[in-house]
Amino acid sequence: MGGAKSYSCFAVIAVALVLLLLNVAVVCNGGKTSTFIRKVEKTEDMPLHSDVFVAPSGYNAPQQVHITQGDQVGRAMIVSWVTVDEPGKSLVHYWSDASQHKRVAKGNHVTYRYFNYSSGFIHHCTLTDLEFNTKYYYEVGIGHTTRQFWFVTPPEVHPDAPYTFGLIGDLGQTFDSNKTLVHYESNPHKGQAVLYVGDLSYADNHPNHDNVRWDTWGRFVERSTAYQPWIWTTGNHELDYAPEIDETEPFKPFRHRYYVPYKASGSTEPFWYSVKIASAHIIVLASYSAYGKYTPQYEWLEAELPKVDRTKTPWLIVLVHSPWYNSYNYHYMEGETMRVMFEPWFVKYKVDVVFAGHVHAYERSVSAKKCSISLGVMNLTLLERMIKPQQCYKFFYTVNQL
Repeated sequence: MGGAKSYSCFAVIAVALVLLLLNVAVVCNGGKTSTFIRKVEKTEDMPLHSDVFVAPSGYNAPQQVHITQGDQVGRAMIVSWVTVDEPGKSLVHYWSDASQHKRVAKGNHVTYRYFNYSSGFIHHCTLTDLEFNTKYYYEVGIGHTTRQFWFVTPPEVHPDAPYTFGLIGDLGQTFDSNKTLVHYESNPHKGQAVLYVGDLSYADNHPNHDNVRWDTWGRFVERSTAYQPWIWTTGNHELDYAPEIDETEPFKPFRHRYYVPYKASGSTEPFWYSVKIASAHIIVLASYSAYGKYTPQYEWLEAELPKVDRTKTPWLIVLVHSPWYNSYNYHYMEGETMRVMFEPWFVKYKVDVVFAGHVHAYERSVSAKKCSISLGVMNLTLLERMIKPQQCYKFFYTVNQL
């Protein structure tokens, strides 16, 4: 598990993942092991009065707006936001770039309490029957202060459909977190959607898991999450299990704030599920939910892998928080039990790439069947330009060519 302070966020961006995932093979440097040892770089969270945390003006103005894919294939979008003055209406007005006719979708809102914190009104609304590869505008805050955003739906699922993913994890809300998000948002080659591999707000680093830090994080990332879908994975910092303050429901803040389309893939919980985007079938797993034999996650994955149709989605991608292959001393072997459970299936079904977080450093492994680990190099631009190490931007992803 992470320490008591946030560290420099690992999250930087595979801005050229369309090349990495969909178009080119990874060069193997098997047999080389990284000599890098992560420093314990304690960084403070940005203060609550930071400009990136400022709430939008206006009565009951919607804040913390974020979207994620709302079905298995990309014709639905879940829109979520928070109001603080009163519930207001859980309505979304939306229309395509080619039409001014506004459609209306109705959702609902939830609230929760955590120790001495009471959440705002957390709204979730699913927009359905969307056209592929289309820009949509949407408005939330209907009846009070209205705010407008937009997103672009993915192309129809097809073996030759290109797509660019951003890859982020362990972001937190430190000054380094802000540098990371600025770096991503300012990159002209940033992703069309973000694959997020766990550890969001790090609210649990604060006394009593101060859930105000869930609110500040939601406002902080809104600049991206309101405009492109983030595919969520849970990490250890989403557990928020604190029996010492009588909080014994795991993942309570995450479960209320971040809806995902888990039922569309036959899952029973929002912590493991799948979506299809362009030419990729993406499976999300939960490192901190039970995955032993005959558990719901185990049985779901056992049923899900045979459903992958390589004629439609030739790329099979898995997201998980704790890496299975890790040569660093931090969090060493923490993913071993999940590896033992699921690695034979990944070999059998030829998983193309696994992305993980947790370690706050960059490493990749090739030919996992032989457990070789190579020294990672990165440049945050196109894959062919990833030729120089930049340890000031710490990020981790594991590439497993099985």
